Amino acid sequence: MNANRRKKRVAVIFGGRSGEHEVSLASAASVISALDKEKYEILPVGITRSGRWLTSGDSMKALKEGLTGTPQLPSADATPSGSLVRREVSPTTRELVPGICGESFPEVDVVFPVLHGPYGEDGTLQGLLELADVPYVGAGVAASALGMDKALMKAVFQAAGLPVADWLLVLRKDWVDHPDAILVQIENKLGYPCFTKPANLGSSVGVSKCQSRQELTRGMDDAGQYDRKIVVEWAVPNAREIECSVLGNDAPVASVLGEIIPCNEFYDYKAKYIDGRSELIIPADLPQESSNEIRRMAVLAYRLIDCAGMARVDFLVRGDTGEVFLSEVNTIPGFTDISMYPKLWEASNLPYSELVDRLIELALERYEDKRRSKTSYVVEE
Repeated sequence: MNANRRKKRVAVIFGGRSGEHEVSLASAASVISALDKEKYEILPVGITRSGRWLTSGDSMKALKEGLTGTPQLPSADATPSGSLVRREVSPTTRELVPGICGESFPEVDVVFPVLHGPYGEDGTLQGLLELADVPYVGAGVAASALGMDKALMKAVFQAAGLPVADWLLVLRKDWVDHPDAILVQIENKLGYPCFTKPANLGSSVGVSKCQSRQELTRGMDDAGQYDRKIVVEWAVPNAREIECSVLGNDAPVASVLGEIIPCNEFYDYKAKYIDGRSELIIPADLPQESSNEIRRMAVLAYRLIDCAGMARVDFLVRGDTGEVFLSEVNTIPGFTDISMYPKLWEASNLPYSELVDRLIELALERYEDKRRSKTSYVVEE
């Protein structure tokens, strides 16, 4: 590497206050391993289950050992006294610009969030980084919030005319207060089988497939442990799970498609992360016309929520008719080297390490584009 070329400091943030804490650790470990140590100085930043930020020492080891601690919140102050800051470099002297320094949070060029679920993938962390004026990988505040909340996301897709399987939103309070009425409503509109899931979670945590009223009751109770909003969906018959990776900012592109053959009745948490017997078929065995349409819808869904950087878009294909239903957009998908998002790009001739590079480039590109926007208004006399 050129001696005059400074390494970019990348803060990889992982862990967090969510049911997907362990998944985040696995994804972050893969990202850290893939980052080119000749190009990047890596700062691993762990967030404990209680919300404490770990910016020094072996944060990955600390989280794996179950460290909790007192919750902390880095300052979102973008001024020189702020604690979550970006370091600026003079284009002429290549020295750090005076006055930009970190206190509790070291200086960084870009943040790579690898936080799945609430308090990381839902726009909360993104809002903190926006306030601190720090570039970061992935979707912005609005896209992250929409991508996390399955009810809001489905409403947006339906408004745009995209095919979405029938569904209902149930508030936890209504379920607790009027369970019998809710059960009748679900049975009349969706019938069995159906799925229950927390509106704001991922990795199939809290998801149940319900074949009867008894199972539906258990499923509603389980989903209600994780969120105040419960989504109930019609189970697409003989559904094939098709996924598409999307990459880019204002001109996103879609990867080849992949299909998941779950080892369990559906692609639940155990099938994803524990059993290890689910199959990933890449490319998915679909007619070319269907593949092209799914890829088109993936990019459209990505743009509809104003996504940036990356997302995995999931579809369900009805086994008997081939009818396609858009399921959801995951703005921070699983990122281990065996996860579908990077594997689909690898099959599309973009290896894992180059994918990570490209995501950092997109983050800095979007940050520079934002800086073109005025933040003050002067009335001309």
